[in-house]
Amino acid sequence: MIETQLLISVVDDDQSVRESLPDLLKEFGFAAQVFSSAEEFLASDTVMKTKCLILDIAMPGMTGPELHRELERRRLTIPVIFITGHRDEAVRSRMHEEGAVECLFKPFSDTALLEALNKAVPDR
Repeated sequence: MIETQLLISVVDDDQSVRESLPDLLKEFGFAAQVFSSAEEFLASDTVMKTKCLILDIAMPGMTGPELHRELERRRLTIPVIFITGHRDEAVRSRMHEEGAVECLFKPFSDTALLEALNKAVPDR
């Protein structure tokens, strides 16, 4: 029996993140799709298939938190792991209060990401 891999979508305007994370996610046993903007993600047919969203906080156009709120407005419950290059514990606390599974500071370890993914999709 072939097991379907859960889809993790990555939304980040940083090309190096979009290039490196899919390989890591595949090593962890997930399928991965990358987007350079929140708008690109929302316009895709991937939204309904996404089991977890790895989302940059600060992006041009719609920010990560704005995308998160838009998904909630649409009543789409997708677990979100925020990532950010700005080390600010207040931001991390606020993202948790807004319902994020985790908020990781770049650069984060493979272990930290895997722990966050295990919280986001515990029954895989």
